[in-house]
Amino acid sequence: MDEEYDVIVLGTGLKECILSGLLSVDGLKVLHMDRNDYYGGESSSLNLIQLWKRFRGSDKPPANLGPSRDYNVDMIPKFMMANGTLVRTLIHTDVTKYLSFKAVDGSYVFNKGKIHKVPATDMEALRSPLMGLFEKRRARKFFIYVQDYDENNPTTHEGLDLTRVTTKELISKYGLDDNTIDFIGHALALHRDDRYLYEPALDTVKRMKLYAESLARFQGGSPYIYPLYGLGELPQAFARLSAVYGGTYMLNKPECKVEFDLEGKACGVTSDGETARCKKVVCDPSYLPNKVRKVGKVARAIAIMSHPIPNTDESHSAQVILPQKQLGRKSDMYLFCCSYSHNVAPKGKFIAFVSTEAETDRPELELKPGINLLGPVDELFFETYDRSEPVNEPSLDNCFISTSYDASTHFESTVMDVLSMYTIITGKSLDLSVDLSAASAAEEY
Repeated sequence: MDEEYDVIVLGTGLKECILSGLLSVDGLKVLHMDRNDYYGGESSSLNLIQLWKRFRGSDKPPANLGPSRDYNVDMIPKFMMANGTLVRTLIHTDVTKYLSFKAVDGSYVFNKGKIHKVPATDMEALRSPLMGLFEKRRARKFFIYVQDYDENNPTTHEGLDLTRVTTKELISKYGLDDNTIDFIGHALALHRDDRYLYEPALDTVKRMKLYAESLARFQGGSPYIYPLYGLGELPQAFARLSAVYGGTYMLNKPECKVEFDLEGKACGVTSDGETARCKKVVCDPSYLPNKVRKVGKVARAIAIMSHPIPNTDESHSAQVILPQKQLGRKSDMYLFCCSYSHNVAPKGKFIAFVSTEAETDRPELELKPGINLLGPVDELFFETYDRSEPVNEPSLDNCFISTSYDASTHFESTVMDVLSMYTIITGKSLDLSVDLSAASAAEEY
């Protein structure tokens, strides 16, 4: 261990593993360490015995739940946009060869007390029971504007500069009502709260286009994909990538202590009495708690069930978004369901998650609107965790710290954090202009 590295990465969460892989591909000498004896950190997948130990303090789950090894329960459950940034990163790095994906069956939104399929195109808007006849026509016009919009072709802009016009101003031009705005903003554009209404509309239009493009990739019921055997496969796939390019991995390294020189810059990491020297340290917030601040808390329920979420067309995998306004909250609630069809549970069993940004200290009560939509459950676990973000200045201390995972059940914000960190660390942007329609990429799914 007594060597010098360009970068030492602490923690094997997904963000840290992606960065480790990208930096190794760039030719940097990377040492990757974790205090745990398993990959994944906060974003690991647990089998049933591990789940029972964590939440029930015992290693004897009921036999009627099936074999422990058949469970891969993600601690940070998130779907991927089929055309999104994470998939582009996977293809860019060729990590797809280590993974198998499957499309997610359904994408839904909670509106006026009921679960509805999310309409993503002008034709789906016309068929959706979410809107009345006249509202459907107005929504269809708006969807056509978004579908035709090309940032580089002013003739598609209809005289609007979307870098200046707010989302609220753009939508009001089409006369859409609050309910329609709600599902467009939260279930299509995947905003987590209503701040987007007062921000430039370009971001929302791009997000809506990403949703529609992702949906079109599979001609399926949702724009999402998910790895077989769960998300625990992802950190390991990027770890393999890093190893292929010369990265060194050390798990089960206790007390990983970041060392600083006289100028306050990170210069190494000590564990087991040995110090590895480095120029930069990349880590999750738990490794440098004095350089982060708490910005929120996520409340989450994990359910084991013997049926799909009711009113989701018997979908074996699905996301349901409950927009904040529908619940009288400040932030959205998310339902995530996966099953034996993605090899995360034994045949006949379903894993569902309900998550939200905690607004009280009582997660059981706060998550009730989402839990009520699940129907009967075999087992139910509750958990909260703090969300932190870095407050340091990396140019002064050479420490590059990721932000904690949010409550959402999709990956776009997670990957944007990774790409932003990559740019700060290397001084360059990652080129993700890959051809997603290329046969080689398509065959991977």
